[in-house]
Amino acid sequence: VQLQASGGGLVQAGDSLRLSCSASGRTIRNANIGWFRQAPGQEREFVAAFFRGTNKYYADSVKGRFSIARDNPENTDYLQMNSLKPEDTAVYYCAADWNLILSSIRSARAYDYWGQGTLVTVSS
Repeated sequence: VQLQASGGGLVQAGDSLRLSCSASGRTIRNANIGWFRQAPGQEREFVAAFFRGTNKYYADSVKGRFSIARDNPENTDYLQMNSLKPEDTAVYYCAADWNLILSSIRSARAYDYWGQGTLVTVSS
């Protein structure tokens, strides 16, 4: 399984971006796809996740601004980020796993497959 995250860039505060996580090698139809981010000098943190293609979960810091969606024919998940803030600046990663349990959805260690990351920079 390979994941490729893309769509990052430099934007101003208040702008929007949509990140893509394209998978190859296995269908993500029933996969758990998580989005994480890591700012310089900080630990990787949970952003959002799609549990088994049905339920969505978000970190409190992004709730109401970010949303996730899945395109099964394209085997791709999306992270729509609206009302971006400078504190959203980070490298964003997508991760996949087919076996994790709900209680682990926010744990980076629970995911077996990772994309390479895409940089999002939000200027004030």
